[in-house]
Amino acid sequence: MSYKNNIKQRNKTIQGLRSFKDTLPTSVKKIIKKKGHIYSEALNNWKYIVGEELFKVCYPKSFKNSNKFHISTLIVMVKRGKEVELEYSKKQIIDKMNSYFGYTVVEKLKLVSFDSSLIDLDKKDNSNNHVTNVKYIDKISDIKNNKIKKSLIELSKLFKQK
Repeated sequence: MSYKNNIKQRNKTIQGLRSFKDTLPTSVKKIIKKKGHIYSEALNNWKYIVGEELFKVCYPKSFKNSNKFHISTLIVMVKRGKEVELEYSKKQIIDKMNSYFGYTVVEKLKLVSFDSSLIDLDKKDNSNNHVTNVKYIDKISDIKNNKIKKSLIELSKLFKQK
């Protein structure tokens, strides 16, 4: 094992086998140290944490880590008019978050309401129109390769199903 000076990221690097944390760039290490993984895990498991009904009306916006002056806070966006329901289940959400991670991650939930007419989380499109617009259908029809044309049309059908 030999040592090599590397100016870009660290003063010294170790050639040969090294741990995963030593291979990460320093900017990624800073993000992980700021507990960015907590926010991403909360996003991925939000439906499990809050339940089906609250999942439709709220989502996590950001996570602020604790330091000397502040406690760790999860900021949650809530549809206007549904704040009371989330306010009553704050304690349960904090308990589920902490039990999911295995230690005290969130100490406080902060609610921020938004107008549901601007953003509709549970909006379903039941129309039978194609997802692709007319201008995209024209562009797809201009493609000379039939395989690519068919695959793009199938891709638009899959987007319609979701």
